[in-house]
Amino acid sequence: MSGVTVERRPPRGELAARTARAVGKAAVNAVLSIVIVLALWVGALWAFNVTPYIGKNPLDVFEFLFTDEKSADNRALVMTKLGETLVDASIGFIAGLSLAILVAILFRLSRGVEHALMPMAMLLRSVPLIAMAPIIILIFGRQQVTVAVMGAIVVLFPALVNIVFGLRSASPQMLDVVTVFGGNTWMAMRKVAFPASLPAFFAAVKISVPGAITGALLVEWLATGQGIGYGIVSAIGKAKTNEVWAYVVVITVVSIVLYNLVALIESWVLTRFSPTGR
Repeated sequence: MSGVTVERRPPRGELAARTARAVGKAAVNAVLSIVIVLALWVGALWAFNVTPYIGKNPLDVFEFLFTDEKSADNRALVMTKLGETLVDASIGFIAGLSLAILVAILFRLSRGVEHALMPMAMLLRSVPLIAMAPIIILIFGRQQVTVAVMGAIVVLFPALVNIVFGLRSASPQMLDVVTVFGGNTWMAMRKVAFPASLPAFFAAVKISVPGAITGALLVEWLATGQGIGYGIVSAIGKAKTNEVWAYVVVITVVSIVLYNLVALIESWVLTRFSPTGR
């Protein structure tokens, strides 16, 4: 058809090359982030002259996890707590992000609903979660429902703002084209708004990953009595500083790795599906 521009995805070889570059970039970013954290860690201990009894350096943590006579037991303990925290963080992440997507679509379909509910959402977000936690625990108990509720609160609002912005960023001209050719609102969202919102969506996901982990640590500390959140509090009470630092190091490394994994997935998806990546 003359006068019609057909979008083509990049050839398979080009996609493979872009994917390889994205993997390399993600790996470099992860390593660089870990190196910067290590440098800041050692520098802070030196700058504030922290006593070795309290402030453990990277070698102390490495010894605790890998070379100590009880290192196998130490690793098993830390990995068990890490697994519990990742499960809790996954529950909060899925609940919060799913709710954010549904509410963002509702806002996209109705400006009136957005104007009515967004101020209420922002007002609720302004209340510190630790202040709401006792009420949430009283209502839902100390089970996984509380994990989902508190995790969702942490994830929901930053994700919602980003996704709403992404859905609003679609070109009005492209939306008009869908309407002219007989498409309805859902067709316009599926063909235009959703692809245009992919960069904002992945920005929301990257924000939500550390947010979900933070929420999980908080709910473990205040409610469930499991995972790294409770493990840190328990280890502090028993003056097990090596264990405390091991928990902090492991959850920090996992957060960095997950963040860069999301960035890698983002690069691949935008290369294949985003209008700007084609």
